[in-house]
Amino acid sequence: MTVPYWRLSGFYLFYYATLGAFIPYWSLYLAGVGYLPAAIGQLMALMMMTRIVAPNVWAWVADHTGRRMRIVQLASLIAAVAFSGVFFAHHFWWLALVVVGFSFFWNASLPQVEVTTFNHLDTQPHRYGGIRLWGSIGFIVSVAGLGPILDRFGTNLLPAVLMALFSAIWLSSLWVPERSVTPVPHAHGPLREVLARRQVVVLLIICFLMQAGHGPYYTFYSLYLQDHGYSRSAIGQLWALGVIAEIGVFVVMPRLVPRFGLRKLLLSSLALAVLRWLLIGYFVDILPVLIVAQVLHAATFGVYHGAAIQLIHRYFRGRHQGRGQALYSSLSFGAGGAVGALYSGYTWAVGGGMISFGVAALVSGIAWLFAWRGLKLEA
Repeated sequence: MTVPYWRLSGFYLFYYATLGAFIPYWSLYLAGVGYLPAAIGQLMALMMMTRIVAPNVWAWVADHTGRRMRIVQLASLIAAVAFSGVFFAHHFWWLALVVVGFSFFWNASLPQVEVTTFNHLDTQPHRYGGIRLWGSIGFIVSVAGLGPILDRFGTNLLPAVLMALFSAIWLSSLWVPERSVTPVPHAHGPLREVLARRQVVVLLIICFLMQAGHGPYYTFYSLYLQDHGYSRSAIGQLWALGVIAEIGVFVVMPRLVPRFGLRKLLLSSLALAVLRWLLIGYFVDILPVLIVAQVLHAATFGVYHGAAIQLIHRYFRGRHQGRGQALYSSLSFGAGGAVGALYSGYTWAVGGGMISFGVAALVSGIAWLFAWRGLKLEA
């Protein structure tokens, strides 16, 4: 069967373009309407918390119905409708309700599209990076293009931009064809047998810690730069630089995996995460150092995600694929992201970026220890 390259790539393009508008600028929008760091951290954590529950709920439905893309289409539409609530009020509990509402359905989409993509790729999982890189391109276009626009017109424009992008996600999902596979015989065992494997447990712990380490970056990086005199255009360019480096990794990932193996790639990405957070936290006023730190995004997200998602696909086979991707999403980007957003909100209020990114480096270092001691792979 021919891989629907452009249809799959189109979904990733708009999904990550939305992230490119949301992650760097949402905290600036919240600060602009009067929120303090602790409240910003709480609102960001709520979005991450829905990723603990939502992907698993939708994965269970998808694995039992086999209609993954129909679920993605419905969830994407409801997410867009729910996000429209942001236009009606700005007080905390209303925004909290809006965030929980749209993110519960938005977070249902990506894990099921990941499964669909790997099913289309079938025996060519190494081609995943060539499709996923369009998500990185979407992120770059969004984050770099929005910086100058928000500099000129202000962050109050952001909700309208996000509304348009959520609608584009839904429209692009309508073009992705369904693709199911016949479960292999060993996949008929219960999910708890997969989760009882030591390698799986260690991998999920690593994923949780890695995303918890990203908490200050995803929640306060833009505010940190703004507080140190960087314009929104410069902030957008720094975000874009990181994702450009990420694209380079996705292009060469098919050659990196056979040469170095997934374990070495994970260990390298975790070690470089420690370095990256220390550089950002302690050298924010030195632009060349920030540039180096952003280039390290190639390792801390590109190499990490490329290796982790291949391991998830390896361990969770057949009818467990959807729940495997959901667990990866919920425990890392969900639980890990929520913990990261919460602790960064409180540490930021106490000591600012130096303390928050110092904690992030510590968390990433613990993840490296888990990988070094507990993750033994044949490839």
